[in-house]
Amino acid sequence: MSGDRDLDGLDPATLATHLGRHPERHLGAVNTPVYRASTILFPTMAALEAASLGQAPEPTYGLHGMPTVTDLQAAVAALEGGHAALAVPSGLTATTLPLLALAKPGDHVLVVDSVYGPTRRFCDVHLKRFGVDVTYYDPWSGAGIAALIRPTTTLVFTESPGSLTFEVQDIPAVAAAAHARGAKVILDNTWATPLGFRSFEHGVDVSVHAATKYLGGHSDVLLGLVVANESAYPALHRLWTDMGLTASADDCFLALRGLRTLPTRLARHQASALEVADWLSRRAEVREVLYPALPGARGHALWQRDFRLATGLFGIVLNPVPRERVAAMLDGMRLFGMGWSWGGFESLIIPTWPERVRTATAWDPGGPVLRLHIGLEEPRDLIDDLAAGLARLAA
Repeated sequence: MSGDRDLDGLDPATLATHLGRHPERHLGAVNTPVYRASTILFPTMAALEAASLGQAPEPTYGLHGMPTVTDLQAAVAALEGGHAALAVPSGLTATTLPLLALAKPGDHVLVVDSVYGPTRRFCDVHLKRFGVDVTYYDPWSGAGIAALIRPTTTLVFTESPGSLTFEVQDIPAVAAAAHARGAKVILDNTWATPLGFRSFEHGVDVSVHAATKYLGGHSDVLLGLVVANESAYPALHRLWTDMGLTASADDCFLALRGLRTLPTRLARHQASALEVADWLSRRAEVREVLYPALPGARGHALWQRDFRLATGLFGIVLNPVPRERVAAMLDGMRLFGMGWSWGGFESLIIPTWPERVRTATAWDPGGPVLRLHIGLEEPRDLIDDLAAGLARLAA
Protein backbone atom coordinates (compact mmCIF):
# COMPACT_ATOMS: atom_id res chain seq x y z
CA MET A 1 0.00 0.00 0.00
CA SER A 2 2.34 2.77 1.19
CA GLY A 3 5.91 1.78 1.92
CA ASP A 4 6.12 -1.10 4.37
CA ARG A 5 3.27 0.15 6.54
CA ASP A 6 0.22 -2.01 7.06
CA LEU A 7 -2.80 0.08 6.03
CA ASP A 8 -5.24 -2.78 5.48
CA GLY A 9 -8.67 -2.38 7.00
CA LEU A 10 -8.48 1.39 7.47
CA ASP A 11 -11.26 3.79 6.55
CA PRO A 12 -10.96 5.35 3.06
CA ALA A 13 -10.59 8.81 4.62
CA THR A 14 -7.57 7.55 6.54
CA LEU A 15 -6.17 5.89 3.43
CA ALA A 16 -6.48 9.12 1.45
CA THR A 17 -4.26 10.74 4.06
CA HIS A 18 -1.55 8.06 4.09
CA LEU A 19 -1.42 6.31 0.70
CA GLY A 20 1.40 7.32 -1.64
CA ARG A 21 3.60 8.85 1.07
CA HIS A 22 7.14 7.65 1.78
CA PRO A 23 8.91 10.21 3.99
CA GLU A 24 11.76 7.79 4.60
CA ARG A 25 12.69 8.00 0.91
CA HIS A 26 12.64 11.79 0.73
CA LEU A 27 14.69 13.10 3.66
CA GLY A 28 11.62 12.88 5.91
CA ALA A 29 9.44 15.14 3.77
CA VAL A 30 5.77 14.54 4.53
CA ASN A 31 4.78 15.03 0.87
CA THR A 32 6.61 13.47 -2.06
CA PRO A 33 8.65 16.33 -3.57
CA VAL A 34 8.35 17.40 -7.19
CA TYR A 35 10.90 15.44 -9.23
CA ARG A 36 11.79 17.10 -12.54
CA ALA A 37 14.14 15.06 -14.70
CA SER A 38 14.71 13.82 -18.21
CA THR A 39 18.11 12.08 -18.18
CA ILE A 40 18.76 9.42 -15.55
CA LEU A 41 22.43 8.43 -15.10
CA PHE A 42 23.60 4.88 -14.46
CA PRO A 43 26.70 4.03 -12.41
CA THR A 44 27.85 1.14 -14.63
CA MET A 45 27.45 -0.25 -18.11
CA ALA A 46 25.82 -3.34 -16.62
CA ALA A 47 23.17 -1.19 -14.95
CA LEU A 48 22.46 0.65 -18.21
CA GLU A 49 22.20 -2.65 -20.10
CA ALA A 50 19.76 -3.97 -17.49
CA ALA A 51 17.67 -0.85 -17.94
CA SER A 52 17.62 -1.34 -21.71
CA LEU A 53 16.18 -4.81 -21.14
CA GLY A 54 13.51 -3.54 -18.80
CA GLN A 55 15.20 -5.09 -15.77
CA ALA A 56 16.01 -1.93 -13.81
CA PRO A 57 14.10 -1.51 -10.54
CA GLU A 58 14.42 2.30 -10.59
CA PRO A 59 13.37 4.91 -13.19
CA THR A 60 15.41 4.76 -16.39
CA TYR A 61 14.18 7.97 -18.02
CA GLY A 62 12.22 10.97 -16.81
CA LEU A 63 9.25 10.28 -19.10
CA HIS A 64 7.86 7.61 -16.75
CA GLY A 65 8.59 6.43 -13.26
CA MET A 66 9.54 9.53 -11.29
CA PRO A 67 8.41 9.33 -7.64
CA THR A 68 5.92 12.21 -7.71
CA VAL A 69 4.02 10.43 -10.48
CA THR A 70 4.36 6.85 -9.24
CA ASP A 71 3.27 7.75 -5.71
CA LEU A 72 0.07 9.32 -7.07
CA GLN A 73 -0.58 6.32 -9.32
CA ALA A 74 -0.08 3.86 -6.46
CA ALA A 75 -2.26 5.86 -4.07
CA VAL A 76 -5.25 6.16 -6.41
CA ALA A 77 -5.05 2.51 -7.52
CA ALA A 78 -5.03 1.34 -3.91
CA LEU A 79 -7.82 3.70 -2.90
CA GLU A 80 -10.10 2.41 -5.67
CA GLY A 81 -9.06 -1.22 -5.36
CA GLY A 82 -7.43 -1.55 -8.78
CA HIS A 83 -4.29 -3.41 -9.79
CA ALA A 84 -2.37 -0.33 -10.99
CA ALA A 85 -2.89 3.17 -12.34
CA LEU A 86 -1.40 5.40 -15.03
CA ALA A 87 -1.21 9.19 -14.88
CA VAL A 88 -1.91 11.02 -18.15
CA PRO A 89 -2.02 14.71 -19.16
CA SER A 90 -5.81 15.24 -18.99
CA GLY A 91 -9.14 13.68 -18.21
CA LEU A 92 -9.86 13.32 -21.92
CA THR A 93 -6.63 11.38 -22.36
CA ALA A 94 -7.80 9.11 -19.56
CA THR A 95 -11.04 8.31 -21.39
CA THR A 96 -9.47 7.83 -24.82
CA LEU A 97 -6.35 5.81 -23.90
CA PRO A 98 -8.30 2.67 -22.88
CA LEU A 99 -10.46 2.86 -26.00
CA LEU A 100 -7.34 2.95 -28.17
CA ALA A 101 -5.53 0.29 -26.18
CA LEU A 102 -8.36 -2.24 -25.92
CA ALA A 103 -10.23 -1.87 -29.24
CA LYS A 104 -8.94 -2.97 -32.64
CA PRO A 105 -10.21 -2.73 -36.22
CA GLY A 106 -13.32 -4.85 -36.69
CA ASP A 107 -14.37 -4.62 -33.04
CA HIS A 108 -17.73 -3.38 -31.83
CA VAL A 109 -17.89 -1.00 -28.84
CA LEU A 110 -20.97 -0.07 -26.82
CA VAL A 111 -20.96 3.45 -25.37
CA VAL A 112 -23.55 4.93 -23.02
CA ASP A 113 -25.67 7.62 -24.65
CA SER A 114 -25.05 10.02 -21.73
CA VAL A 115 -21.25 9.90 -22.11
CA TYR A 116 -19.01 12.97 -21.77
CA GLY A 117 -19.21 14.94 -25.02
CA PRO A 118 -15.50 14.89 -26.00
CA THR A 119 -15.37 11.12 -25.38
CA ARG A 120 -18.34 10.74 -27.74
CA ARG A 121 -16.59 12.88 -30.36
CA PHE A 122 -13.47 10.70 -30.11
CA CYS A 123 -15.60 7.60 -30.69
CA ASP A 124 -17.49 9.11 -33.61
CA VAL A 125 -14.41 10.48 -35.38
CA HIS A 126 -11.37 8.45 -34.45
CA LEU A 127 -12.59 5.02 -33.38
CA LYS A 128 -14.71 4.81 -36.52
CA ARG A 129 -11.74 6.01 -38.60
CA PHE A 130 -9.74 3.10 -37.14
CA GLY A 131 -12.44 0.62 -38.21
CA VAL A 132 -14.19 0.23 -34.85
CA ASP A 133 -17.99 0.10 -34.91
CA VAL A 134 -19.67 2.16 -32.16
CA THR A 135 -23.23 1.81 -30.86
CA TYR A 136 -24.76 4.08 -28.20
CA TYR A 137 -27.11 2.58 -25.63
CA ASP A 138 -29.77 3.82 -23.20
CA PRO A 139 -28.16 4.59 -19.80
CA TRP A 140 -31.12 2.94 -18.04
CA SER A 141 -30.56 -0.37 -19.89
CA GLY A 142 -28.96 -2.30 -17.04
CA ALA A 143 -28.95 -6.03 -17.83
CA GLY A 144 -30.88 -5.25 -21.01
CA ILE A 145 -27.61 -4.23 -22.61
CA ALA A 146 -27.10 -7.94 -23.33
CA ALA A 147 -29.42 -7.58 -26.33
CA LEU A 148 -26.95 -5.16 -27.95
CA ILE A 149 -23.83 -7.27 -27.48
CA ARG A 150 -22.53 -8.86 -30.69
CA PRO A 151 -19.90 -11.55 -31.23
CA THR A 152 -17.51 -8.71 -32.11
CA THR A 153 -18.28 -6.58 -29.02
CA THR A 154 -15.10 -6.18 -26.99
CA LEU A 155 -15.78 -3.10 -24.87
CA VAL A 156 -18.61 -1.39 -23.02
CA PHE A 157 -17.87 2.24 -22.09
CA THR A 158 -19.99 3.49 -19.21
CA GLU A 159 -20.31 6.70 -17.24
CA SER A 160 -22.39 6.90 -14.08
CA PRO A 161 -23.98 9.28 -13.31
CA GLY A 162 -24.15 10.40 -16.92
CA SER A 163 -22.74 13.69 -18.11
CA LEU A 164 -25.28 16.53 -18.04
CA THR A 165 -28.30 14.26 -17.43
CA PHE A 166 -27.05 12.28 -14.38
CA GLU A 167 -28.57 8.86 -15.03
CA VAL A 168 -27.22 6.22 -12.64
CA GLN A 169 -26.42 2.99 -14.44
CA ASP A 170 -26.77 -0.47 -12.95
CA ILE A 171 -23.04 -1.07 -13.34
CA PRO A 172 -22.99 -4.58 -11.78
CA ALA A 173 -25.71 -5.71 -14.23
CA VAL A 174 -23.94 -4.10 -17.19
CA ALA A 175 -20.63 -5.69 -16.17
CA ALA A 176 -22.20 -9.13 -15.74
CA ALA A 177 -23.78 -8.98 -19.20
CA ALA A 178 -20.52 -7.79 -20.79
CA HIS A 179 -18.31 -10.34 -19.06
CA ALA A 180 -20.66 -13.17 -19.99
CA ARG A 181 -19.83 -12.40 -23.63
CA GLY A 182 -16.12 -11.70 -23.11
CA ALA A 183 -16.27 -7.90 -23.25
CA LYS A 184 -14.43 -5.56 -20.88
CA VAL A 185 -16.07 -2.64 -19.07
CA ILE A 186 -14.63 0.88 -18.84
CA LEU A 187 -16.20 3.36 -16.41
CA ASP A 188 -15.73 7.11 -16.30
CA ASN A 189 -15.82 7.46 -12.50
CA THR A 190 -14.92 11.16 -12.31
CA TRP A 191 -18.19 12.24 -10.66
CA ALA A 192 -17.97 9.85 -7.71
CA THR A 193 -14.16 9.67 -7.33
CA PRO A 194 -12.57 6.50 -5.86
CA LEU A 195 -14.11 7.44 -2.51
CA GLY A 196 -17.68 7.45 -3.81
CA PHE A 197 -17.73 4.37 -6.04
CA ARG A 198 -15.46 1.33 -5.74
CA SER A 199 -15.37 0.42 -9.43
CA PHE A 200 -13.62 -2.92 -9.19
CA GLU A 201 -16.00 -4.23 -6.54
CA HIS A 202 -18.80 -3.72 -9.08
CA GLY A 203 -17.21 -5.56 -12.01
CA VAL A 204 -15.43 -2.72 -13.83
CA ASP A 205 -12.17 -3.55 -15.66
CA VAL A 206 -10.89 0.00 -16.21
CA SER A 207 -11.86 3.10 -14.23
CA VAL A 208 -10.93 6.54 -15.56
CA HIS A 209 -10.82 9.89 -13.81
CA ALA A 210 -10.42 13.50 -14.79
CA ALA A 211 -8.17 14.32 -11.84
CA THR A 212 -8.58 17.91 -13.02
CA LYS A 213 -11.84 17.82 -11.08
CA TYR A 214 -12.15 16.66 -7.46
CA LEU A 215 -8.76 15.01 -7.06
CA GLY A 216 -7.05 18.29 -7.85
CA GLY A 217 -9.85 20.21 -6.24
CA HIS A 218 -8.59 23.75 -6.82
CA SER A 219 -9.21 24.41 -10.55
CA ASP A 220 -5.50 24.66 -11.31
CA VAL A 221 -4.57 21.13 -12.50
CA LEU A 222 -4.93 19.35 -15.85
CA LEU A 223 -4.54 15.63 -15.19
CA GLY A 224 -6.09 12.24 -15.84
CA LEU A 225 -5.79 8.83 -14.17
CA VAL A 226 -6.50 5.39 -15.61
CA VAL A 227 -6.94 2.59 -13.06
CA ALA A 228 -7.11 -1.00 -14.30
CA ASN A 229 -7.46 -4.55 -13.10
CA GLU A 230 -4.71 -7.05 -13.75
CA SER A 231 -6.10 -8.35 -17.05
CA ALA A 232 -6.57 -4.94 -18.67
CA TYR A 233 -3.43 -3.23 -17.38
CA PRO A 234 -0.73 -4.68 -19.73
CA ALA A 235 -2.35 -3.33 -22.92
CA LEU A 236 -2.89 0.07 -21.31
CA HIS A 237 0.68 0.24 -20.05
CA ARG A 238 2.04 -0.76 -23.46
CA LEU A 239 0.20 2.01 -25.30
CA TRP A 240 0.92 4.56 -22.54
CA THR A 241 4.62 3.78 -22.90
CA ASP A 242 4.69 3.63 -26.69
CA MET A 243 2.83 6.93 -27.10
CA GLY A 244 5.14 8.69 -24.65
CA LEU A 245 2.25 9.90 -22.54
CA THR A 246 3.40 11.59 -19.38
CA ALA A 247 1.86 13.76 -16.70
CA SER A 248 3.51 16.82 -15.24
CA ALA A 249 5.26 16.18 -11.93
CA ASP A 250 3.93 19.53 -10.73
CA ASP A 251 0.34 18.52 -11.49
CA CYS A 252 0.84 15.12 -9.87
CA PHE A 253 2.19 16.87 -6.78
CA LEU A 254 -0.93 19.05 -6.64
CA ALA A 255 -3.17 16.01 -7.10
CA LEU A 256 -1.39 14.17 -4.28
CA ARG A 257 -1.86 17.22 -2.10
CA GLY A 258 -5.53 17.38 -3.12
CA LEU A 259 -5.95 13.71 -2.23
CA ARG A 260 -5.15 14.48 1.41
CA THR A 261 -8.17 16.74 1.78
CA LEU A 262 -10.48 14.89 -0.64
CA PRO A 263 -12.66 13.20 2.02
CA THR A 264 -13.22 16.48 3.88
CA ARG A 265 -13.94 18.44 0.72
CA LEU A 266 -16.33 15.84 -0.67
CA ALA A 267 -18.29 15.72 2.58
CA ARG A 268 -18.78 19.49 2.33
CA HIS A 269 -19.62 19.35 -1.40
CA GLN A 270 -22.26 16.66 -0.77
CA ALA A 271 -23.85 18.32 2.26
CA SER A 272 -24.08 21.69 0.52
CA ALA A 273 -25.30 20.18 -2.75
CA LEU A 274 -28.08 18.30 -0.97
CA GLU A 275 -29.17 21.49 0.80
CA VAL A 276 -29.18 23.51 -2.42
CA ALA A 277 -30.80 20.72 -4.48
CA ASP A 278 -33.57 20.26 -1.91
CA TRP A 279 -34.26 24.00 -1.95
CA LEU A 280 -34.37 24.02 -5.75
CA SER A 281 -36.73 21.04 -5.82
CA ARG A 282 -39.33 23.17 -4.01
CA ARG A 283 -39.07 26.16 -6.34
CA ALA A 284 -41.93 26.77 -8.75
CA GLU A 285 -39.48 27.68 -11.53
CA VAL A 286 -37.80 24.24 -11.38
CA ARG A 287 -39.37 21.32 -13.20
CA GLU A 288 -36.91 18.64 -12.03
CA VAL A 289 -33.66 18.28 -10.09
CA LEU A 290 -31.22 15.82 -11.67
CA TYR A 291 -29.26 14.75 -8.59
CA PRO A 292 -29.36 11.03 -7.78
CA ALA A 293 -28.38 11.61 -4.14
CA LEU A 294 -31.60 13.57 -3.59
CA PRO A 295 -34.45 11.37 -2.30
CA GLY A 296 -37.11 11.08 -4.97
CA ALA A 297 -34.78 11.94 -7.83
CA ARG A 298 -34.38 9.59 -10.78
CA GLY A 299 -31.71 6.97 -10.07
CA HIS A 300 -31.79 7.48 -6.30
CA ALA A 301 -32.36 3.81 -5.47
CA LEU A 302 -29.37 2.67 -7.55
CA TRP A 303 -27.22 5.47 -6.14
CA GLN A 304 -28.19 4.47 -2.61
CA ARG A 305 -27.37 0.82 -3.33
CA ASP A 306 -23.98 1.24 -4.99
CA PHE A 307 -22.44 4.57 -3.99
CA ARG A 308 -20.70 5.58 -0.78
CA LEU A 309 -21.20 9.31 -1.28
CA ALA A 310 -22.27 11.97 -3.74
CA THR A 311 -20.42 15.01 -4.96
CA GLY A 312 -21.40 18.58 -5.76
CA LEU A 313 -22.37 18.31 -9.42
CA PHE A 314 -25.98 18.05 -10.56
CA GLY A 315 -28.49 19.43 -13.04
CA ILE A 316 -31.87 21.11 -12.99
CA VAL A 317 -34.60 21.39 -15.58
CA LEU A 318 -36.45 24.70 -15.59
CA ASN A 319 -40.03 25.13 -16.60
CA PRO A 320 -40.36 26.47 -20.16
CA VAL A 321 -39.00 30.00 -20.42
CA PRO A 322 -37.42 32.04 -23.22
CA ARG A 323 -33.65 31.99 -23.65
CA GLU A 324 -33.47 35.68 -22.76
CA ARG A 325 -34.85 34.95 -19.30
CA VAL A 326 -32.22 32.25 -18.72
CA ALA A 327 -29.52 34.68 -19.83
CA ALA A 328 -30.83 37.31 -17.41
CA MET A 329 -30.58 34.78 -14.60
CA LEU A 330 -27.07 33.55 -15.41
CA ASP A 331 -25.51 36.86 -16.43
CA GLY A 332 -26.29 38.39 -13.07
CA MET A 333 -25.05 35.63 -10.75
CA ARG A 334 -22.93 36.95 -7.91
CA LEU A 335 -21.23 33.78 -6.63
CA PHE A 336 -21.80 31.21 -9.39
CA GLY A 337 -19.32 31.53 -12.25
CA MET A 338 -19.85 30.22 -15.76
CA GLY A 339 -17.14 27.88 -17.03
CA TRP A 340 -16.62 24.45 -18.57
CA SER A 341 -15.32 22.57 -15.58
CA TRP A 342 -16.22 21.55 -12.04
CA GLY A 343 -14.77 19.88 -8.97
CA GLY A 344 -12.99 22.94 -7.61
CA PHE A 345 -13.69 24.98 -4.49
CA GLU A 346 -15.88 27.46 -6.38
CA SER A 347 -19.49 27.15 -7.48
CA LEU A 348 -20.37 27.12 -11.19
CA ILE A 349 -23.48 27.19 -13.34
CA ILE A 350 -23.89 26.73 -17.10
CA PRO A 351 -26.72 26.03 -19.57
CA THR A 352 -26.52 22.64 -21.30
CA TRP A 353 -28.19 21.11 -24.36
CA PRO A 354 -28.08 17.29 -24.01
CA GLU A 355 -30.70 16.86 -26.74
CA ARG A 356 -28.17 18.00 -29.33
CA VAL A 357 -26.02 14.88 -28.99
CA ARG A 358 -28.24 12.02 -27.82
CA THR A 359 -28.88 9.36 -30.45
CA ALA A 360 -29.95 6.15 -28.72
CA THR A 361 -32.60 7.85 -26.63
CA ALA A 362 -34.60 11.04 -27.00
CA TRP A 363 -33.86 13.69 -24.41
CA ASP A 364 -36.88 15.95 -24.04
CA PRO A 365 -36.64 17.60 -20.62
CA GLY A 366 -39.52 20.02 -21.17
CA GLY A 367 -37.53 23.14 -20.40
CA PRO A 368 -34.03 24.66 -20.28
CA VAL A 369 -31.36 22.57 -18.54
CA LEU A 370 -28.70 24.00 -16.22
CA ARG A 371 -25.71 22.25 -14.68
CA LEU A 372 -24.58 23.38 -11.24
CA HIS A 373 -21.43 22.65 -9.30
CA ILE A 374 -21.81 23.42 -5.61
CA GLY A 375 -18.48 24.53 -4.21
CA LEU A 376 -17.24 25.13 -0.68
CA GLU A 377 -19.06 28.39 -0.03
CA GLU A 378 -21.71 28.71 2.68
CA PRO A 379 -24.81 27.08 1.12
CA ARG A 380 -27.17 29.79 2.37
CA ASP A 381 -25.19 32.36 0.41
CA LEU A 382 -25.47 30.17 -2.69
CA ILE A 383 -29.21 29.80 -2.16
CA ASP A 384 -29.57 33.56 -1.88
CA ASP A 385 -27.66 33.96 -5.15
CA LEU A 386 -29.92 31.42 -6.86
CA ALA A 387 -33.04 33.04 -5.43
CA ALA A 388 -32.00 36.36 -6.92
CA GLY A 389 -31.27 34.62 -10.22
CA LEU A 390 -34.66 32.93 -10.30
CA ALA A 391 -36.28 36.29 -9.58
CA ARG A 392 -34.54 37.68 -12.68
CA LEU A 393 -35.70 34.60 -14.60
CA ALA A 394 -39.30 35.33 -13.65
CA ALA A 395 -39.14 39.10 -14.06
